[in-house]
Amino acid sequence: MLIHILNGLVYGGLLYLVAVGLVLIFGLRQVVNFAHGGLFMLGAYIAYAAIAVAGFWAGLVVATLTLAVVGLALDRTVFRQLQDQDPIVTVLVTFGLLLLLEDFVRTVWGRDNLTVAVPALLQGTVSIAGSAFPVYRLFVIVAAALVGVGLTLWLKTSRIGLYVRAFAADPVTTGMQGVDTERVSLAVVAIGAGLAGLSGAIAAPLLALSPSMGGSILIESFIVVVIGGFGSFAGALVAALVIGQLQNFGIVFVPSIASMVPFVLMIAILIARPSGLAGRAT
Repeated sequence: MLIHILNGLVYGGLLYLVAVGLVLIFGLRQVVNFAHGGLFMLGAYIAYAAIAVAGFWAGLVVATLTLAVVGLALDRTVFRQLQDQDPIVTVLVTFGLLLLLEDFVRTVWGRDNLTVAVPALLQGTVSIAGSAFPVYRLFVIVAAALVGVGLTLWLKTSRIGLYVRAFAADPVTTGMQGVDTERVSLAVVAIGAGLAGLSGAIAAPLLALSPSMGGSILIESFIVVVIGGFGSFAGALVAALVIGQLQNFGIVFVPSIASMVPFVLMIAILIARPSGLAGRAT
């Protein structure tokens, strides 16, 4: 049972790393970014290329920084212009970006599935409750926890974190107080995209790399954001952990309907609380 719970935490941690980037970008730009799965996928492939040259740990850094730069470019050229557009326009443009990213990866790395080896330091297993559990999966749990704690401290204790929280609550008043809201938004989008790259790099040794790998995690990440409440970091964390557990136990005990469980939960939450678990009611 404990092993099943840990496996649920692994998947929930990955979902959180992806979903929190969505929350950041939506909270500041009010853009529902359907290209986010493509950023996750691109981060995995960039990590693959960097790991082949400089090793796993350098791959994590390179993927994170590269996707942060991609986020900066997307914010300047796309997200800022979409901020006040009709939601259907946002969906079409960002989904188009996802398709462009997939075609780019197919052109550079091909269509075949690729694999990334677990780094030597994190290979092997440890005994937990009498069962073997991979060390790398424990690393994924720890990495997700560190990101969650780091984001919380950044938002609660730093000056820019204060600006981010103020801007998310009331952008007009925040701008009137002299805060450079465009610069804050640019930084937050870069962080959100960088986290997508980091999550892709961390997921690379667990998943087969393919140009379509961003699609499935994008869907479940949106479910996380909807259940948790758009703009809520705490809600995203709770929702990711819950979905991770439901998915894992569903695959073990009721595999025929496991893929439906997150959608059923989302429908139930939206009926009971349309703003999500921790979202602000409108």
